[in-house]
Amino acid sequence: MSRIGKQPVALLDGVSASISGQTIEVKGPKATHTFTATDDVALAMDEGKVTVEPRGKSKRARQQWGMTRTIIANMVQDSKEPFKKELEIQGVGYRAQLAGKVLKLNLGLSHDVDFQIPDGITITCPKPTEIIVEGHDRQLVGQVAANIREWRKPEPYKGKGIRYKGEYIFQKEGKKK
Repeated sequence: MSRIGKQPVALLDGVSASISGQTIEVKGPKATHTFTATDDVALAMDEGKVTVEPRGKSKRARQQWGMTRTIIANMVQDSKEPFKKELEIQGVGYRAQLAGKVLKLNLGLSHDVDFQIPDGITITCPKPTEIIVEGHDRQLVGQVAANIREWRKPEPYKGKGIRYKGEYIFQKEGKKK
């Protein structure tokens, strides 16, 4: 039994949902999302709550059950307020700046990195060493943050690189003479 899948998704104030077949549409003050669930799960709506039930006892049905419920919960939360990921840059000379729809990163490479900002994503740089990624699609926000981080992951000896805010980097001890 899925602990996550069993929980119904409560609709927030100002958010409405409509189900037609396997498709659910969530409308809110900030965004509208649609999602088509697989045939392995059944969607139902009662008293302002969306419930997801598996059709059958197969492994795939149980996998889709929790995942579908989580996607619907993210859509409900996202239609009210955008998702946000914060990144920190550490290292001497490492910095970021915005130039229109391009994020310019100086990361100690032989060239500057120009990262094209995709549609639906807003990136701000309050400081040269901070990047804030915001958007109305949780998957896209996480993917863009991961793509930016991929250019220079934090290394374990000095901790230089791009990290998520609050992320702990285990520091290794260097060579001993």
